[in-house]
Amino acid sequence: VQLQASGGGLAQAGGSLRLSCAASGGTLNSYNMCWFRQAPGKEREFVARISWSGSNTYVTDSVKGRFTISKDNAKNTVDLQMSSLKPEDTAIYFCAARRVGSLTYNYWGQGTLVTVSS
Repeated sequence: VQLQASGGGLAQAGGSLRLSCAASGGTLNSYNMCWFRQAPGKEREFVARISWSGSNTYVTDSVKGRFTISKDNAKNTVDLQMSSLKPEDTAIYFCAARRVGSLTYNYWGQGTLVTVSS
């Protein structure tokens, strides 16, 4: 499966952005999905995940209550709705896919840059 992330850009603190990850070459109802991010000079960190069915979600504590992950298997997309953005949310955001039954995220999108100004 190939993944294409989009929706990044410049936002002011307190604003919102919606990232989307579109898949081709496979159907996302066979994959668990994640969003990761990597800020300048920092290691990549986990942000949110959603199960293959979309029924189970989890977000990391630093974005809880502000970010929501969702999945549309009919459209073959996974979105990350980001609200109440903070400057520390500035990073390149990557979507990744893990086939059901696999232990690793083997499929990655190219990343989309989110910049939050104070």
